[in-house]
Amino acid sequence: QVQLVESGGGLVQTGDSLRLSCARPVRTGRIYRMGWFRQAPGKEREFVATITWSSGIASYSNSVKDRFTISRDNAQNTVYLQMNSLKPEDTAVYYCAADSRADGREDYDLWGQGTQVTVSS
Repeated sequence: QVQLVESGGGLVQTGDSLRLSCARPVRTGRIYRMGWFRQAPGKEREFVATITWSSGIASYSNSVKDRFTISRDNAQNTVYLQMNSLKPEDTAVYYCAADSRADGREDYDLWGQGTQVTVSS
């Protein structure tokens, strides 16, 4: 079962840019927060960025906050991740996630299957 669908990954060189997108194939229920995570081979999944759905307040990990920008389209239930000045250490499978529960907590209950981002040196 596909909960969220990511796209936009690819093979790029150091310093290039990519824009990832993530959408819900079934547009039912409400979204309160969406975010991006990534996982490199042999490493733990790590937080990248998140954004609240109503106010658009974004937050980032320290490693990407000056290079990546998260945004969303509320009407289309879509979240984007603009990645600039990419580095080899950004190479990973990028996953999007959504919080659809109105409990006031940052708990992601919907996940995508990931899109590969590879940055060559």
